[in-house]
Amino acid sequence: MTKILFICHGNICRSPMAEFVMKDLVQKAGMSDQFEIASAATSREEIGNPVYPPSRRKMQEHGISCEGKTARQVTTEDYDDYDFLICMDRNNLRNLRRFCGTDPEGKVSLLMDHTARPGEVADPWYTGDFEATWKDVLEGCQALLKEICAN
Repeated sequence: MTKILFICHGNICRSPMAEFVMKDLVQKAGMSDQFEIASAATSREEIGNPVYPPSRRKMQEHGISCEGKTARQVTTEDYDDYDFLICMDRNNLRNLRRFCGTDPEGKVSLLMDHTARPGEVADPWYTGDFEATWKDVLEGCQALLKEICAN
């Protein structure tokens, strides 16, 4: 069982989008029983809130439901529980250190670092560009899944 945790600031835009895109990809590949996929926030400000409506609509445009998802905060135990902790940007990486300290097992990375275009997934909360975020998340999840399946 491969366990993936996607992480962003509030767990209402980017990380839930990545969670449900990856769930969709593994389901379509017939591998759902081989993965546990979730998402979490480094902050507390959105805990308990549903996925942000524009993120939810963007996923619905592509036939992906995130029904029932509410924001939760990363825990110290998540480092031990998950094989991959995938952050959306460098601020998330820095904030994640409060929960897990260093990364002795090499589990932590940026989503886009698994693609041919390393870098950050821009936060649509600030940019308003949910299409650009969708494209980055989809590309990142496809590349991550390909990488996991190759190993």
